[in-house]
Amino acid sequence: MANKGPAYGMSRDVQSKIEKKYDDELEDRLVEWIVAQCGAAVGRPERGRLGFQVWLKNGIVLSRLVNSLYPDGSKPVKIPDTPPTMVFKQMEQIAQFLKAAEDYGVVKTDVFQTVD
Repeated sequence: MANKGPAYGMSRDVQSKIEKKYDDELEDRLVEWIVAQCGAAVGRPERGRLGFQVWLKNGIVLSRLVNSLYPDGSKPVKIPDTPPTMVFKQMEQIAQFLKAAEDYGVVKTDVFQTVD
């Protein structure tokens, strides 16, 4: 998601294939599900791939999502008062989400890595 110059050659072809696979309808369904599960406090992303990625980037929405699966008093992920802005803090928040997802029963091979 870093700002990069225009892609050429094979890089452009790969980027084009990635963009063609993106499903706006699936994004809408996911946003509706996350908001229904977590409540309106998570907000809504700007429409489109970049808006959706920015919404999930700092790990707060993901943390609220996994916490919503547990009863009060046993939430596995600590959510900071202010969303993290530093990259390593965001990665730390997402790592907590991934650990909680695995503890919940998601197979390790089905989760992404923090650097993704």
